[in-house]
Amino acid sequence: MSLPRWTKVSTRQLADCRVFTVRADTWRSPHGRVHDFFVLDSPDWVNVLPFTDEGELLLVRQHRYGVDRDSLEIPGGMVDPGESPSQAARRELLEETGYAPDRLEPIGQIESNPAILTNTTHTFLALGCRRVASPKLDGTEELELVKRPAGDVDRLLQGGEIVHALVAVAFLHWKLKGSPIR
Repeated sequence: MSLPRWTKVSTRQLADCRVFTVRADTWRSPHGRVHDFFVLDSPDWVNVLPFTDEGELLLVRQHRYGVDRDSLEIPGGMVDPGESPSQAARRELLEETGYAPDRLEPIGQIESNPAILTNTTHTFLALGCRRVASPKLDGTEELELVKRPAGDVDRLLQGGEIVHALVAVAFLHWKLKGSPIR
């Protein structure tokens, strides 16, 4: 069974915020009522679960302005124009950590927040990561590289050290995949 369809009446851009645009869409419900909804158009994002051959998970700690506190996360970022998600994953991993993988494998994707966002987050497993360069952070990034044993993941999530929703979903993709790294 499918829900009755809504009809888009109009759309207008309200703001261009460099990494996303904001638009107002007017929709008519199946019952004839008209409502405005606000949508963020954003490029797709990537998240990378990087592991060294020694079983270390590479994490990054950075300040997140929305919640005004530091956040323990995995490397990730936006897919640039003309770039595939896998190319973006390799680039973000190298830029944020200085590490490159021997193998990069897609393990899942999820709509980041379909209530207000138009993009998809692609998650990759990066195996055999080794340091090949120094990190090259962009002007708004201050990151600390944190190495943890792969076996710490459950504790980091359950203990509230990792609280970023899309990072938690990346670990869910990894667990569902049945990764041999534990």
